[in-house]
Amino acid sequence: MDTHVVIMAGGIGSRLWPVSTPEKPKQFIDVLGIGKTLIQMTVERFLPVCNIGNFWVVTSEAYVDMVKEQLPLIPADHILAEPVARNTAPCIAYACWKIAAVNPNANVVVTPADALVINVEKFAALIRKALNFTNDTDKIVTVGIEPSRPDTGYGYICAEEKCPDEVVKVRGFKEKPDLATANGYLAAGNYFWNAGIFIWNCSTIISEMREHAPGIADTMDRIAASFGTWKEEERLHELFPTCEKISIDYAVMEKSSKIHVIASDLGWSDLGSFSSIKAHIPMPDEDPVPDGGAARALDGDNRVIGRDIRVFGCEGCLVHAEGTRTVIVSGLKDYIIAVQGQDVLVCPISEEQRIKEYSAPENK
Repeated sequence: MDTHVVIMAGGIGSRLWPVSTPEKPKQFIDVLGIGKTLIQMTVERFLPVCNIGNFWVVTSEAYVDMVKEQLPLIPADHILAEPVARNTAPCIAYACWKIAAVNPNANVVVTPADALVINVEKFAALIRKALNFTNDTDKIVTVGIEPSRPDTGYGYICAEEKCPDEVVKVRGFKEKPDLATANGYLAAGNYFWNAGIFIWNCSTIISEMREHAPGIADTMDRIAASFGTWKEEERLHELFPTCEKISIDYAVMEKSSKIHVIASDLGWSDLGSFSSIKAHIPMPDEDPVPDGGAARALDGDNRVIGRDIRVFGCEGCLVHAEGTRTVIVSGLKDYIIAVQGQDVLVCPISEEQRIKEYSAPENK
């Protein structure tokens, strides 16, 4: 089986400002203080199922050098630079048309660059099972996460039945629910968080895009005509920005009749908030932070990331200040204190969903 892994690494991680910024977003940062960036952890997670020479990264032109620096073993011509951001459908199409030019029947896994998976061995086994399924069929598999709580921040996948660790048909995709609906999903048992990880054969996804997103498919055909020639970059810059700005969920997944899900409890998190980062910094009696990491758990349910952070009379706080000198915090309860360069955030954890709003340029 010829397997390829496509890592989507173009996001800006605005909910983690000032640690994550458009100049250096969260996928290129050691947000957990463990000595590895999120994109490096993503590559490690997929090495058991794919040779490093078959990894691809789709990212912004502004981040290409960071990808090369952090992932030096990925072939340089497998780092695909989008001239503009057009959401996940054009991003994925570009990578799959490139892979199809090498092998039109390759099996492909598409993954975000910035998530965390704790149960990595179980995850690799799950991906292998999905790859075997897509290798033998013209179906698409998405990875579902067993929900541990009625979370309103994730989209959900409704499966025909609850059958952990097995490939089952998808009944439908659900938008981020309100709390009452999320509680109903949890009780039903056949609803799973949508991790945004997809497995398919190149020929399958190209066929589905021709049917459900013909405009994007036509544009990719026109770009692909220049692959391997001196005109490729010129055609990419000319045509890629004309693609509809649309997610793969809206473009294909919600329209196709070929969608299946394989779901499990994987210890997954999208690390899209400071509270999720805080939750994944281990206590001293749990798995220790690797050498070179800067994360620590302190008394009072406080978590800190940084070399010289001093906390007094605090409870339930996260202090994220790696790269700074000394940070002293006193008398706060359930607060986020984040420092990066000359930018500082002090915010109640209960208000963290507004960080994106607070840090918007118009609020400067």
